[in-house]
Amino acid sequence: MNTDSELDWFKSSYSGSQGDDCVEVAHAPGAVHVRDSKEKAAGPRFAVASSTWVDFLRYVTG
Repeated sequence: MNTDSELDWFKSSYSGSQGDDCVEVAHAPGAVHVRDSKEKAAGPRFAVASSTWVDFLRYVTG
């Protein structure tokens, strides 16, 4: 499992500019990690296969 120091997190371009309701994403080999930017390392997160993430993005942007 990847740790925060091994991942390069970035904020979603759809996240609010006031710092609320922000989602951060980090790409790793074969997986995409997602977390709430307000919680950082202490909060919940999940990871999905890269192909699943692509399917999700197609769904929400299509």
